[in-house]
Amino acid sequence: MGSTERRWLGALITLFGRNWITLCGAALAGASGLFIAGFLILALLQLTKSPYLGIMALLILPAVFVAGLLLIPVGVYWDHWRARRHGGQDRTPGARPFPVIDLNSGHTRRIAFIVIVLTGVNLLIISTATYHGVQFMDSPTFCGRVCHTVMEPEYTAYTGSPHSRVKCVECHIGPGAPWFVKAKLSGLGQLLAVTFNTYSRPIPTPVENLRPSQDTCEHCHWPEKFTGDRIKVITKFQEDETNTPSKSVLLMHVGGGASERHGIHSWHINPRIKTTYIPADEKRQEIAWVRVEKEDGTVEEFKKPDVETPAGEVRVMDCIDCHNRPTHVFQTPDEAVDGALAKGRIDTAIPYIKKVATEALKLATGKPGEPGNIENHIRRYYTEQQPGFTDHAKIDAAVNEAVHIYKSNVFPEMKVSWGTYPNNIGHVLSPGCSRCHNDTLKNAAGDSIGEDCSICHTVLAWDEAEPEILDQLQIK
Repeated sequence: MGSTERRWLGALITLFGRNWITLCGAALAGASGLFIAGFLILALLQLTKSPYLGIMALLILPAVFVAGLLLIPVGVYWDHWRARRHGGQDRTPGARPFPVIDLNSGHTRRIAFIVIVLTGVNLLIISTATYHGVQFMDSPTFCGRVCHTVMEPEYTAYTGSPHSRVKCVECHIGPGAPWFVKAKLSGLGQLLAVTFNTYSRPIPTPVENLRPSQDTCEHCHWPEKFTGDRIKVITKFQEDETNTPSKSVLLMHVGGGASERHGIHSWHINPRIKTTYIPADEKRQEIAWVRVEKEDGTVEEFKKPDVETPAGEVRVMDCIDCHNRPTHVFQTPDEAVDGALAKGRIDTAIPYIKKVATEALKLATGKPGEPGNIENHIRRYYTEQQPGFTDHAKIDAAVNEAVHIYKSNVFPEMKVSWGTYPNNIGHVLSPGCSRCHNDTLKNAAGDSIGEDCSICHTVLAWDEAEPEILDQLQIK
């Protein structure tokens, strides 16, 4: 080693080798910095997609890196304190309580150069880790896969939804610093609940203090522009030998925009009409009181007769009061099997498969070994009841799809089963519209909000094998 290398090495030893604390800090900062760089390279090259890599590289290791940097000045201060304790004389010969900064000295200049370079490197590492750390905490991977057991039901439903390419934070937080800070503070409580295993099973809904949809959903979904009527075709399959399909055709009166009072959106989200309500239960599946303030200033209140205005939170009607599962949709066995048959994931040529697959799923409610029970139920039926049907490939595909349906909707560890999370769009599988539109809630004149279905839709065909209206509209 030449004299130049020895001088630079001596400067490094002077900077970090004062005592074991500074050495430990330098070692922690150096090692964690190298690991951060290595993990980021792995992520950039997409050599691994583990969510725990992001936790290590962007959350844990940066904390270790900063802790190592902080140990260095702590060690210097401890060195100074130790010197003072010995009457100004350190045990190291020639040591002084404070360094003498003399840039005329080559040794001092070398130390200053090392400090400046390392400070720049440290700032680069910290800023990069902070930036990517915030990005990682806002990613669906962090939201759904880090706390795997807790978020598995919601994350599974999210990945198969129409919003699967929309980040969780865009709906749950939205733009702006105040809600970002509020969400992160709320996340601390959730982190403690996960750490100490005190979280609810299942996760309670609706989400408390969720940001109004005007600040989130309406950035993409502009209600005033979703106007007029829309055709909706509902396909179901009978539980007979041929799994006979039937279709219902509805003309949905969406409304909105220039439609004024005509249609669903025209009334519920009309800015000139303010609707507030008080739920009768925590899940908001029963409504106790509704108040409508019209554009002319008149007010109507609807409640059960002979009942005073109930106590509780007065809420302004929001999009999510009806669209309560816009992304995290959980299906019932009937609708899930209907969907699989309609999309060809289960072959309708298998006799009685709608009946058998639905039965197998309804029997599976979250007990150990349920996927195997579903498979055995289906295979046993075709072995014992339909021995003439020998297309085992189609049966295998049906079994796999039935198990997939189960695993997408039932999560025993979180106590999520069929019907745990009702969807309030419509009124077939949950109270939905009927929470308000019923004959129980009445105004002072004794009039109810009513259950006139034609306000929201017109039935063009109902449970027909080949609805004529679809031919007329040239809809296949």
